[in-house]
Amino acid sequence: MKNYLKIILFLIVPQCLAFTQQITNLHQKIENGRIVITYDLPGKIYEIYDIKLTAENEFEIISPQIIDGDLQDVSPGNNKVILWEPVLENRRLEGWHVNLIVERKLFNMTFISGGTFERGCWVRTGECKDDEKPVHAVTVSSYYMSTTEVTQDQWKSVMNNNPSVFKGDDLPVENISWNVIQEFLNKLYQQTGEKYRLPTEAEWEYAARSGGASTGSATEYKYAGTNSNFGDYAWYDENSNDKTHPVAQRKPNGLGLYDMSGNVQEWCSDIYDKSYYKNSPAKDPKGAKSGSSCVLRGGSWFMNVAFCRLSNRNFNFPQSRYNDIGFRLAMDKK
Repeated sequence: MKNYLKIILFLIVPQCLAFTQQITNLHQKIENGRIVITYDLPGKIYEIYDIKLTAENEFEIISPQIIDGDLQDVSPGNNKVILWEPVLENRRLEGWHVNLIVERKLFNMTFISGGTFERGCWVRTGECKDDEKPVHAVTVSSYYMSTTEVTQDQWKSVMNNNPSVFKGDDLPVENISWNVIQEFLNKLYQQTGEKYRLPTEAEWEYAARSGGASTGSATEYKYAGTNSNFGDYAWYDENSNDKTHPVAQRKPNGLGLYDMSGNVQEWCSDIYDKSYYKNSPAKDPKGAKSGSSCVLRGGSWFMNVAFCRLSNRNFNFPQSRYNDIGFRLAMDKK
């Protein structure tokens, strides 16, 4: 990913998205013929970082090459470890002072291993609607999906505005139309060179149903991550207090994706067709070729539990904006 926010040691370098971040408890020692670096990385549960290493002595500043440990796609937490073996680089072992460069990625993208699943509403789950039938096998290719719904913080970093009704940097952005999201995606491409997009309806359901880490399969869960204890996994009408909540506060599903059920409904890329399941392609379906509405998935803080089922399909006009509609990102596998 090219869109980074940079911090060198404790110095905050202004970029498009302002935040406070620092490495803490940075220590180094020589152990078993290598340099062991430990550190703590404060942050929010859904954030993701890359760590780069520089080292200096009285003669030079270098970028170590033979290193391993907590360097790429690092989540916040304590007791992170990096191992450097200067001897294997034909350098002396003693006399180095190590610095860390922290680069925050704008979006935390989870890899979804492709596979085949039964899309639609199984009879035994009940509450099935006509547009959720028939159940049919669908194969999706591997892709990436954002771990959380896009936040207001992330939206503002790209669009320099905040249309949301419920204000808060860690809240999902809402009150946005499908059409405006296309503007967001275009600006994001201009800023990063990365081709983010909305997930297809099939990709959304496949990822939401997953019961385990990138297994290439999907379970028959009724809700994202569970068949019961729904309130542990989602914000919906009975526990939301009539508002959105910060992302990643409820339990994630098996892939580590948060708020797939509840909080805000999520726009998909597909044009909606009530009868689409009757004749959709078996591989990577992308929705109807024409129509007046776009697909929404996932339920919201405003909806009851029946509308938060994973097979439930909703839709609205692409110009529509509501305070319980947001989105998450997808990206093709490189």
